[in-house]
Amino acid sequence: MQVDFGKTSEDYARFRAGFPESLFDRLAGHGVGLAGQQILDLGTGTGTLARGFAVRGSTVTAVDVAAEQLAQARWLDELAGVQVEYHVAPAEETGLPDDNFDVVTAGQCWHWFDRPRAAAEVARLLRPGGTLVIAHYDWLPLAGNVVELTEELILRYNPAWRLGGGTGIYPLWFRDVAEAGFTQIESFTYDEPAIYSHEAWRGRVRASAPIGGSLPPVEVAGFDADLAAALASRFPGEPLAVPHRVFALICRKV
Repeated sequence: MQVDFGKTSEDYARFRAGFPESLFDRLAGHGVGLAGQQILDLGTGTGTLARGFAVRGSTVTAVDVAAEQLAQARWLDELAGVQVEYHVAPAEETGLPDDNFDVVTAGQCWHWFDRPRAAAEVARLLRPGGTLVIAHYDWLPLAGNVVELTEELILRYNPAWRLGGGTGIYPLWFRDVAEAGFTQIESFTYDEPAIYSHEAWRGRVRASAPIGGSLPPVEVAGFDADLAAALASRFPGEPLAVPHRVFALICRKV
């Protein structure tokens, strides 16, 4: 399945819920996202993590392969009154200097990378003792909930999609970082719902990889109409409290 988030960056910026404030609070307890820290955010998309750290006083650089996503990130940064330095570059080969960052983060994107190469690039970029954070904020398909309904509809339109049915926990990432030489590996996870109107949930799903990132516009429109009808029928109340899970893996460069 070919995915291009550049095609869906406007919906992505408008409707996709960013990481909750609680994640930044918890990361601060692990020494991540502090004022004055030099942070690099990989696969930044519309800058959800990057902007959150910049608001808290970190000096943030961010990279993504989609220039359209970075344009939306700059617009959102302006609204938030912060500045982030953006570069169009892949996570596996950023072109940034060695030993230059206190923290490298990857939010909602590690699975899109060539993971061994990305881990090696992180090791090159971090200062000794620096921290890598891999984070996710994933919807949870539970029996009878709005996510289950949504995933069933996604599969009708895009049977090639293979990332449904997730639990929001990523055991393979532990091996990735250990094999790249990172130490002091730890993680945390907790559930926190994301609040969406019907319109916003439709926009958030249009922004997803299997819909807006993969399908032609006519099929995206058909999906959106079907989802609108299903929400009105099955989940008429608003707003929707959509189950989500936060996952974060934290590790250090020797």
